[in-house]
Amino acid sequence: MEEFDVLSTLLQAQEPELYTIPTHARGPQGELPLTPKMLREWASGDLFGLTQNVGMGWEPAKVANKHILMLSTQGGIRAEDGSPIALGYHTGHWEVGRLMRAAASEFKHAGAVPYAAYVSDPCDGRSQGTPGMFDSLPYRNDASMVMRRLIRSLPTRKAVLGVATCDKGLPATMMALASLRRLPGILVPGGVTLPPEHGEDAGKIQTIGVRYVHGEISLEDAAQLGCRACATPGGGCQFLGTAATAQVVAEALGMAIPHSALAPSGEPIWEALATQSARALLHQVQLGMGMQDILTDASIRNAMVVHAAFGGSTNLLLHIPAIAYSAGLRIPTISDWQEINRLVPRLVSVLPNGPVDHPTVRVFLAGGVPEVMLHLRRHGLLDTSVKTCTGHTLDHVLNWWEQSERRQKVRARLLEADAIQPDDVIMTPEVARERGVTSTVMFPVGNIAPEGSVIKATAIDSSVVDEDGVYRHTGPARVFTSERKAMAAIKDGAIQSGDIVVLMGRGPAGTGMEETYQLTAALKHLPFGKHVALVTDARFSGVSTGACIGLVGPEALTGGPIGKVRDGDIIQITLDRENLHGELNVIGDGVRTFTPEEGAILLKERQPHPDLAPDPQLPDDTRLWAALQAASGGVWRGAIYDVDRIIEVIEAGKKALGI
Repeated sequence: MEEFDVLSTLLQAQEPELYTIPTHARGPQGELPLTPKMLREWASGDLFGLTQNVGMGWEPAKVANKHILMLSTQGGIRAEDGSPIALGYHTGHWEVGRLMRAAASEFKHAGAVPYAAYVSDPCDGRSQGTPGMFDSLPYRNDASMVMRRLIRSLPTRKAVLGVATCDKGLPATMMALASLRRLPGILVPGGVTLPPEHGEDAGKIQTIGVRYVHGEISLEDAAQLGCRACATPGGGCQFLGTAATAQVVAEALGMAIPHSALAPSGEPIWEALATQSARALLHQVQLGMGMQDILTDASIRNAMVVHAAFGGSTNLLLHIPAIAYSAGLRIPTISDWQEINRLVPRLVSVLPNGPVDHPTVRVFLAGGVPEVMLHLRRHGLLDTSVKTCTGHTLDHVLNWWEQSERRQKVRARLLEADAIQPDDVIMTPEVARERGVTSTVMFPVGNIAPEGSVIKATAIDSSVVDEDGVYRHTGPARVFTSERKAMAAIKDGAIQSGDIVVLMGRGPAGTGMEETYQLTAALKHLPFGKHVALVTDARFSGVSTGACIGLVGPEALTGGPIGKVRDGDIIQITLDRENLHGELNVIGDGVRTFTPEEGAILLKERQPHPDLAPDPQLPDDTRLWAALQAASGGVWRGAIYDVDRIIEVIEAGKKALGI
């Protein structure tokens, strides 16, 4: 009887009208705008779609107008006043519904029929140091696949608008848009959150735990600083991490309208971008343009050039090749990245690389992507003949920007609001050189990383770099097969100045290639941290700093020599930041020293570390992703799903097994 009482309470309904249940409805009034030709030639699904459109309330006479699909990564549920009814995973997808609404209103005003669909995204910040990180990079491929399926599942769509902000949702959206080929497409970046008037940015705030343990801050400081780091409710983080870099790359590719990356979320200038993007997309439809007119080998290279000029996140080394593959273009190689980073000067002073740590909103106000492109054009580093989503060439866009009222007003606003000169945020190559700003990405090799690795060289503290621009560090290896144990060692004081932390087994096969930002952030904000290096087959957040070398290949769990390093081995790291050449080698075993060549032989003869194994919490979904991307060429091809290669491997396996 008690069980019935519980159910009665649970399902209690006070409102009598709850049971006044209709069995029929009148239905929409009017007529569909059908013609004999439509009834003879249209598929039944296309006709039934019109019936559903009026069922959802669209005016019958207009349901057959141009259908425009809008895709976003929106998360959470907001009340009309913006307050939360249900939280999103992160600020980056919390406000993008406003952009969708603005774009939809413009489409409707123009007589088009907008549709909206959503593929929300996780937060790399929220999942740092947790098993949630094991789904981060694999999510990108899955989300892109779902978006492509949604695009194809609306056969009547004439164009696609994407809205996204952050680390994996934005690359996934770009990959989906890249696959449109003959269809028009455009991307609206979700912008950035503002920093607090008094407090810390969203990168530094992720170190309150380790700083408290080491007595760097009090409990009260941690509580107050943590409360206000995200000073506004929407947008990507305030630093040039993966989210902000991906926005920059979207604009550099020509997929987003001029001066749209890094706009402050929630502000009128940000919301206007959605309306302007909707107009630009309708203009593409009129011109008969498709995404294949925007994405070319030349525009991919332009994006790599702009990435180098900004000093962007190394995670874009995974995403730009994936976008190129999705567009059916040539996939850039490590050699391409090396050539561009040696050729292109870094021009932007921004968190986390400096030299002055300006937040990303200042980069927007200093002129953002088009301002950087003006400098690059003057030095002949861009192909300005490429088409952009505006329908105009990049050359035409930059000519407009140089003379525009928008440029004058945003740059004046930066000086007025923060007393910062725009040319101190986005510098000329000459000024950047005078201030010692060096290029960003380099690819160290050596007996630990025979297939290569990557480091953001500009992120190394300049005080530990020799006068000739070379970082030299020789020290004992402190080996870990779990990020949690490495973090515990840092907190407990087991890591000392001069050590080289080696974190192995955290690549695609071990964890889905987790980000290890909590380690690099902890070292950055501890007094001795700049004297500690980190080597791993995992990857790093775009906000990571320090002598942190990631994406070491081959990864430990596929037989890579990093998986054979032992505690106490002597590692020598040499990173030439001027010439972008680096090496990392085992040169001793704690008893004797030897040459890098002898170290290679030693590592080859050793057995893998006894604790080396996939993480016990690795999801089967991620194991499948790891296998598919490995068959497709691995992380240096963008961790893509190359269907032809995968089928070839499967067929070869079936033949070998006699299946």
